[in-house]
Amino acid sequence: QVQLVESGGGLVQAGGSLRLSCAASGRTFDTYIMAWFRQAPGKEREFVARINWSGDTTNYADSAKGRFTISRDNAKNTVYLQMNSLKPEDTAVYYCAARPTYMVPYNYWGQGTQVTVSS
Repeated sequence: QVQLVESGGGLVQAGGSLRLSCAASGRTFDTYIMAWFRQAPGKEREFVARINWSGDTTNYADSAKGRFTISRDNAKNTVYLQMNSLKPEDTAVYYCAARPTYMVPYNYWGQGTQVTVSS
């Protein structure tokens, strides 16, 4: 079992930056692939970025490439999402998620943190 708690959301002006954190419970954090998703009002949840167990492989949605960076600190059981050059269209609830392998769906989710980017 993994429990995930996101933090770091807030209100920021366009062009600004935020760093989201997701703290995981348990002693097996480094056995999980971690990801960030987001859901804007009236839209479906969408993938943002993911990182493998050791942190040496990352993947990004096209909308996040060049602006967002996912990272993890296995010693702190935490995954981060550094978001730069934020745009109003980045406004959404951001969720972190975990899964043990690429062969199964993400089966652990946090409660989400709101990010609002004003123009």
